[in-house]
Amino acid sequence: MNQKRISQLILGGGLLFCFLAGPALAVQAKSPLFLNVPFTSQAPLGQWSDLRQEDGCEEATAAMAMAWVKDQTGQTKTWWRNRVVGLSDFELRNYGEYRDVSLSDMVKWLFVGYYAYNRVAIKPVNTAADIISELEAGKIVLIPMDGRLLLNPYYTPPGPQTHMLLVKGYDYASGEFITNDSGTRRGESYRYPAKILLNAIRVYPTGSHEPVKKIIKEMIVISKTGSVK
Repeated sequence: MNQKRISQLILGGGLLFCFLAGPALAVQAKSPLFLNVPFTSQAPLGQWSDLRQEDGCEEATAAMAMAWVKDQTGQTKTWWRNRVVGLSDFELRNYGEYRDVSLSDMVKWLFVGYYAYNRVAIKPVNTAADIISELEAGKIVLIPMDGRLLLNPYYTPPGPQTHMLLVKGYDYASGEFITNDSGTRRGESYRYPAKILLNAIRVYPTGSHEPVKKIIKEMIVISKTGSVK
């Protein structure tokens, strides 16, 4: 075989390889998905002895979500503290509970009742793709967790058994979800591997750390514009 023929075969093989590998390489090179959501811990000033803040993950998460909706950036820690405490006081005054708040009650009490905002929906979570597709559509996601299964080293051991996370992004290369985790002051853009996050999802009831009798995996999806359906 002459040199010219060898060169043609090598070139052709290279083009074939590029054709076959191209889509896979493109997926691997996909930039991380990231929505710019303001962050607060549930005790912005470190006042964890206040039970409204100690149990304020749902309120802090709702406040972050609505700050994103309203483009409220650059707020002080005192502003955030007043949001968390104000939401807890509203729940206690109107519904008699503020400690653990279920997904359905978060929608009714906080988003519709307090903020008069209805671009929210509860949807099932079966795979990571269910969450990723919402993020790709420009929506953020709130997910209830068994916090002890998240293995976050910044939680006070053993970690919160009922906890709420805001998911605002996904890293396609590392397979990690990017969250705002109000359970720690280090929670801004905190990353959890998809497998760990999915395993920890638990819908819990409204009350004071009531037992979870059945594992249900659902999320609140929030849209900034248009329909959330």
